[in-house]
Amino acid sequence: MLTFEQKLTIIESFPELERKDVSLKRVNFQFEESLSDKKNVVYHLHPNGNGFVYAKGIKGYRTDEKGMVNIREFSEEELKEVIAKAIEALSTETTSDASKEAEAFEDEKWANDEDQTLMLVLEDDMWNVYAGPNLDGTFPSYNEAKQYLIEEGFRKRFY
Repeated sequence: MLTFEQKLTIIESFPELERKDVSLKRVNFQFEESLSDKKNVVYHLHPNGNGFVYAKGIKGYRTDEKGMVNIREFSEEELKEVIAKAIEALSTETTSDASKEAEAFEDEKWANDEDQTLMLVLEDDMWNVYAGPNLDGTFPSYNEAKQYLIEEGFRKRFY
């Protein structure tokens, strides 16, 4: 396992990263040129050698719910590789399929056999179901909202 000092030397060799000291002697390294909201490439590097690198969407890495991979046991080559890939990923503007779908989304009218209608509306990256002016439900994805509507006996109606 690399020491804290060895990891710092490797990370500091990336000129595009800016060091930010945080609490408990931990260190973050940010990529200010990120095209994403995400700026931390290295997160909470601790003197005990533990730390994380943002690797969401990078093949070959098992990440936590925040998109971070633990680098405690990484070799020098592995650490350099994941940091380079993270910087590349944050430098590239990508539009996911979900983002493309959301950009083209138009409000949908759904109805059941009793002619009751609900509207599915995309608002602030959330999928809201309305019964008239009243909010019936909020979902993080189109598929979850669609599944809810189907389970409630509604089908999409075309205008």
